[in-house]
Amino acid sequence: MTLDLALRDEILASVPSLRAFAMSLTGHPDRADDLVQDTLVRAVSNIHRFEVGTNLNAWLFTILRNLFHSEYRKRRREIEDADGSYAARLSAPPEQGARLDFADFRKALAHIPVDQREALLLVGAEGLSYEEAAEVCGVAVGTIKSRVNRARIRLAQVLAVKQGEEFAPDPTIRAALQGTSKA
Repeated sequence: MTLDLALRDEILASVPSLRAFAMSLTGHPDRADDLVQDTLVRAVSNIHRFEVGTNLNAWLFTILRNLFHSEYRKRRREIEDADGSYAARLSAPPEQGARLDFADFRKALAHIPVDQREALLLVGAEGLSYEEAAEVCGVAVGTIKSRVNRARIRLAQVLAVKQGEEFAPDPTIRAALQGTSKA
C-alpha cells in the first residue's frame, strides 16, 4: 500500500496530538519531537500494515507508545556520561594474573596426597558436606575433616600463602583500579 494524499494529510493532522502525547510521556520537548519523528518514520515505512477504515490515530499512538517504552527500557540500562568522567573511572583487573594463579594452584594440588586431594575437592570444589564426602569415600566424617584440613595446610605451604589477604589483588593492581599511585 502506498501513501496516498488523503492518508498523508490524516497523518500530518495527527502530529499535534502525537506531540502532546509524547510531551506527556517524556517531559522534554526535544525528546518528544524525536519520538514523534521516529513514530512518523515507523508509520510511513510500515504503512502497508495499516488497515484502511480503522482508527489511524490509535495506530499512530500505539506506535509512539511502543517506541517510548522501548527507548525507556534501553535508557534504563544506560548511564548519562556527557563528559566521560564515569567511563574514565571504570576499570577491570587484568585476567592473566588469575590464570597464572590457577596454574600454580593446579601444580600445587598435584603435590598433595591423593586421599587428601580427593577430600578437598569433594568438599571445596564439589560443595559436598563432610558427611556426603565421607559417604563417597567410605570413611568416617572425622577422617574427611582431617584430610581436608591437612590438604589446606599443605596447599598453603606449597603456594607459600601465609594469610588470606594474599588472595586479593596486589597493591599495584589495587592502586591501578582505584586510579591512585602505589605510594
